[in-house]
Amino acid sequence: MARIFFEDIVVGSAFESSRRTVTEADIAAFAGVSGDFDKLHTDDVFIRESTPFRGRIAHGLLVFAIQSGLRAEVSDWQTIGYLGCDRRFRAPVYPGDTVAARYIVSDARSSSSRTDSGVVTLSVDVFNVESDELVQSGTDVFLVLKREAAG
Repeated sequence: MARIFFEDIVVGSAFESSRRTVTEADIAAFAGVSGDFDKLHTDDVFIRESTPFRGRIAHGLLVFAIQSGLRAEVSDWQTIGYLGCDRRFRAPVYPGDTVAARYIVSDARSSSSRTDSGVVTLSVDVFNVESDELVQSGTDVFLVLKREAAG
């Protein structure tokens, strides 16, 4: 596993994550963990009769959580903090859909409060692998250790 420090991260660089198929079990487990049993995620009859969706959909936050766990270059960064995120849910994700993420390093600056690290902002697009449809977009912000601080 490579060790990538703040100084190694280049603004404008792009990379993709691994991919993962969202399952019925993922949706049921996330509903149980989060307590979100909204009919959009649990009620086939409601979906058919009252929505434009072709079936139950995954929770937006579930897709976000899956994306955050996908292996990518960021997995090798010497991250010492996850500072924030912003997401827009663009399209539904159904059981059986496979998702992956595309990243672009949009900003990297030294931390104003910690001399041992820098703040890196990633633009994130999560997409359906089969259709290449954008399902989520936004940003992730990380605190990444500087090489000299690692000793």
